[in-house]
Amino acid sequence: MDQATIRRLSDDATQVLLNKTGTTSSFRGGWMMIATILIEAWDLYAISFVLVFISAEYHPNAAELGLITAGVQGGALIGALIGGFVADKLGRKAVFILTMVLFIVLALVQGFSVGVWDLIIVRFLIGIPLGSDISNGYAYIMESMSKGAREVMGSRWQFMFGLGEVFSIVVITIMYASGMDHRILWRVALAIGAVPALILLLARLNLPETPMSLIHRGQFVKAKEVSQRLFDDPLEMLPNQDVEIEKPKVSDFLKVIWADRIKRRATIFGWISNACQGAEFTAFGFYLPVILVTAGVGVAGSGSSSNITGTNLVTAAIYVLATISGFVAPIMISKIGHKGVAMWGFGLAFLGLLVGAFALGANIKWLIVIGACVLMWGHYWDASNGMTITSMVAPARFRATASGFGYVFVKGASFFGAFIFPVMTAAWGKVGATLAVSVLSLIGFLSAWLILPELYGYVDQEERTATGAGRA
Repeated sequence: MDQATIRRLSDDATQVLLNKTGTTSSFRGGWMMIATILIEAWDLYAISFVLVFISAEYHPNAAELGLITAGVQGGALIGALIGGFVADKLGRKAVFILTMVLFIVLALVQGFSVGVWDLIIVRFLIGIPLGSDISNGYAYIMESMSKGAREVMGSRWQFMFGLGEVFSIVVITIMYASGMDHRILWRVALAIGAVPALILLLARLNLPETPMSLIHRGQFVKAKEVSQRLFDDPLEMLPNQDVEIEKPKVSDFLKVIWADRIKRRATIFGWISNACQGAEFTAFGFYLPVILVTAGVGVAGSGSSSNITGTNLVTAAIYVLATISGFVAPIMISKIGHKGVAMWGFGLAFLGLLVGAFALGANIKWLIVIGACVLMWGHYWDASNGMTITSMVAPARFRATASGFGYVFVKGASFFGAFIFPVMTAAWGKVGATLAVSVLSLIGFLSAWLILPELYGYVDQEERTATGAGRA
């Protein structure tokens, strides 16, 4: 069979799968992939609640403090690129099993660090499997679920982030209130992320490879079998034999995306959105517990006798609201579209940051909390669909690469935001740094308004002529 015939058959099968109704198995697989966000949220945000204890033990300078918080983001940036490329070459299942095993081991190791640079290095390494798993997981969702359902599931990542954040706050606050030695508390808080990761790994072992990944690697026999399991369709158009198929190049991915107006505009927006929301949150939201403590919100007592349980409870309440926002965002996509959710999200985040900056300058504690609430509600909308969009418009044979490339913008901006915010705060004060972050939300709003085409219900219809995609 020549390559043109193989490509035509694989594209025909892909179109059938993209328009099929999923089964219970495909729905379960989608949840297993999006659940990775819980693991990432725990590791990313547990550190923000124990940073004060790490600082007390290791006494890091400003740069080291920034690297402790941003290390995972930097590793995830590399992991997103590596994981997406490898997943397109070797398949989804091999990658999502390997990444969870690596995370379990590294999560435990970070609890035994003996110095600040040990911790920085391990946290950087932890980011690699996390970034790989996210890029691979989005490809799995887009390939294993039905039209409409895959968009909703992909946009649930902020809901899962919220759950992970609330869970980390509650557990760490309980440990703090119990009187646990702070030198042990932060180590347990970081290492305990291995427990949900192990549970997720065991739950994933029985998941199949996606049929589209198998198709575009020439494994037609297995693809027909898995398609029957996930979509109740044996893909009769495919021959009952495996074939050698030409491997796509990264340069081909960029050419296909750039050749079609909808793919190009959607992808550009996705990159901008991912970068803006990543820096928007990690700059201000990530340091929210520290901001609230220094502003005296919820703090009882003073000096070494101060009690931050009240601050943690306020932070938990804010994240509960954010989790509700993350739950609502996917529902709203079907009502106001991807464009509407993005515009409302970035608009509210911009407003919340402006209110927060004013409240910090005027030292109005209750208004600081209001500003944080508005920011978090908006952020959990504007961050909900960037990854979904970049993954959804990409051709199946490049999907993990596209997801990984899109996630690079999240993690690159997150690394920058987490590292630079303490520096900006030291140079410009909390008000100036917060106003600087608000510019990112404004950029996100303008890009949603001026660049993003409406994509709800989009189905990729790549043609071999490179004219690209269509809508259904």
